[in-house]
Amino acid sequence: MPSLLITGAAVATVDAAGTEHAEGHVLVRDGAIAAVGAGQAPPGTVADRVVDARGHLVTPGFVNTHHHLYQWATRGFAVDEGLFDWLTTLYPLWALLRADDVEAAARAGLARLALTGCTTTTDHHYLHPREGGDQLAATIEAAATVGLRFSPTRGSMDLGASAGGLPPDSVVEDVEAVLTATADAVARHHDPSPSSMVRIGAAPCSPFSVTPELLRQTAAQAAELGIRRHTHLAETADEEEFCARTFGARPVEVLEDLGWLGPDVWLAHCVHLSDADIATLARTGSSVAHCPSSNARLGAGAARARDLLEAGVPLGLGVDGAASSEQGSLADELRQMVYTARLRGGPDAMSARDALRAATAGGAACVGRSAEIGSIEVGKRADLAVWDLRGLGHADLDDPVVALVIGPTPPLALTTVEGRVVVEDGQLRTTSEQRAVADLVAARRRVLARR
Repeated sequence: MPSLLITGAAVATVDAAGTEHAEGHVLVRDGAIAAVGAGQAPPGTVADRVVDARGHLVTPGFVNTHHHLYQWATRGFAVDEGLFDWLTTLYPLWALLRADDVEAAARAGLARLALTGCTTTTDHHYLHPREGGDQLAATIEAAATVGLRFSPTRGSMDLGASAGGLPPDSVVEDVEAVLTATADAVARHHDPSPSSMVRIGAAPCSPFSVTPELLRQTAAQAAELGIRRHTHLAETADEEEFCARTFGARPVEVLEDLGWLGPDVWLAHCVHLSDADIATLARTGSSVAHCPSSNARLGAGAARARDLLEAGVPLGLGVDGAASSEQGSLADELRQMVYTARLRGGPDAMSARDALRAATAGGAACVGRSAEIGSIEVGKRADLAVWDLRGLGHADLDDPVVALVIGPTPPLALTTVEGRVVVEDGQLRTTSEQRAVADLVAARRRVLARR
C-alpha cells in the first residue's frame, strides 16, 4: 500500500491528552499511523506521496454510531410527525424494500457520510421483509464499494401490532429466525482483526417492537459469539409511557432487568433519562449514540449530553436514518451537538472540542474499537480527514477546531480509510456519486410503484 505524508497542517489528534499541533505532520505506512508530531517530519522521512496541507486541519475520521441506511430511499415522508406516527406511516413502505433497493439506498447514504468526513459507520438494519432478500449483505456490499469501515448490526423485531407492538406483523420475525440469521451473518461477514473492515453486531430494535424473550436470547447469543449489542432506548416520551404501561418500569430499568446493559452495549438516543438512569448507564459501562438532528426533526427532545459526559458515559454521534433527518451528514452533527447542549445548559455546556471527541474517540468507544481508530496515534489505523480551511467560510477563524465545528462545514481535501484514499478534493474516488444518485432514484421509484 502506498505510504502517505501529510505535512504543514494543523493536527487535532484527539488522543487522551487532547494533543494538538498548530503545524504538524502525519505519516501513514501499511494502513497505519507511523508518525505524528509538531512541525515538519524528521529529515530523511520519505513517502510515496507527500501532501502539502498548509491551511488545512487533520482530524481522525469521524465514526457514525447510529444509522438506518435503507431509509435513504424513503426520505421526505411524515415530516411533521412524532416518532410513533412517523413509524406507522413508513413501516408499510419499508416492508416493500428488496435487497437491490437497500443496496442502492445504502450506497447513497454511505457516499454522503464519506463526503462529510466519516470513515467508520454503523448501521441498524432491523427490518427484514419475508420476500426482501438478504438486505444485510446488500449493505455490506455497498460499504465495500464506497470504502468505509463498517459495523452493521443484524437488527430484529418480533412484537407485531397484533401482539401489542408498533410494527405490522408482516415485518416481524420469530426469535429462532433472528438467532439463526444473526449467527449466519457473523459466520459469513464478521472479522475481529484490528484492521477489520466489517464487524457484525446484534440489534433488537426497541422496547416497543421486541419481546423480553428476544432481548434475553440475543444478549446470550452475543456473549457467545463475542459481538457487540445495539438498540434504541428512551428516544421519546411515548416510549417512556409504553414501558411504564407494559413493564411498570422506565426504559433503562427494563433493559437492565433483561441483561441488556454493559460495556458491550451502545444505545441510540437516550433523550429521556433521569439522574438515576444516567448513573445506571455509567455504572454498567454502557455507551450512547447521540443523534441531535434526528431528535430535533422528530420533536423528541434534546439528550442530556453534558450530563452523560460528566457521568463518564462514552458518548458518540450518529446521523440516524435518513428518513428522520433527511441529511445524513456527520459533520453537521458536531455543530448540532454543541447547539442543543447549549440550549439546555448555557454557553459553556458543550465545547467544539467536546463535539470533535464525540465524533471520533467517543464513536470508537461505542463500537468497541478505541484501540484501533478514533484518534491520530502511532499504531492506530490510518482513518483520517483533512479539512480545507483556506476559503471564505473559515479564513478569519484562528482556531481550526472551532472553524470545523462551529463554522460552515469545510471542504474535504482528503479522507483515508486504512490508508486508502476515499475522498479527494471533495470528490469520491472509490465510486461514482452520479451513479449513486441515479441508482437511488431508480430504487425509490421501484418501491413507490409497489404500493
